[in-house]
Amino acid sequence: MTRRYWNINLEEMMSSGVHFGHGTRKWNPRMAPYISAKRKGIHITNLIRTARFLSEACDLVFDASSRGKQFLIVGTKNKAADSVAWAAIRARCNYVNKKWLGGMLTNWSTTETRLHKFRDLRMEQKMGRLGRLPKRDAAILKRQLSHLQTYLGGIKYMTGLPDIVIIVDQHEESTALRECITLGIPTICLIDTNCDPDLADISIPANDDAIASIRLILNKLVFAICEGRSSYRINP
Repeated sequence: MTRRYWNINLEEMMSSGVHFGHGTRKWNPRMAPYISAKRKGIHITNLIRTARFLSEACDLVFDASSRGKQFLIVGTKNKAADSVAWAAIRARCNYVNKKWLGGMLTNWSTTETRLHKFRDLRMEQKMGRLGRLPKRDAAILKRQLSHLQTYLGGIKYMTGLPDIVIIVDQHEESTALRECITLGIPTICLIDTNCDPDLADISIPANDDAIASIRLILNKLVFAICEGRSSYRINP
């Protein structure tokens, strides 16, 4: 049953441009049930269906976070990167917003090794040990640290596979989605009119190109995660 306090408002979604899809030539016929109209060569998303699936996604993340489950938010294109980092930090989630490294989840042992290296280098830098090395060696390690910070900084505290993955832009993050499907990790996808709604566990039809649209959807999910966390109690 949908929880009323998610406060999903159709007018708010319209003002954020959530309803604007891609041009009618760039569409996936599987999205037909989620499209309400065509306007000036652009498909218009049915916001009633958007509200329904967004509510279901909020219910899912609320229930999961209230049981202590962990989330990963993925969105690497320029228009999504800042919103993804903001949302993840606010909800205390892991995130990837620069580049998805192939095998990040399906080859978790390698990712874990990189994370250990990253943590060790951060500790070395914090304690000032890099500054005591020969300049050439220090420069090499600092470049490694900068590279690891760019690509793994958002998951530096991740100790295992996530329980749920939230993906912004199915097309852009197709590798991440495939890895989740392979591993059976539940996914929530923000999908535009050129996407396949059948790939994710919950697909939220919405504009994945407008910053305001992305931020609105993430804001609702983050609120639900935070509400769930506040009700989480560790069993004695």
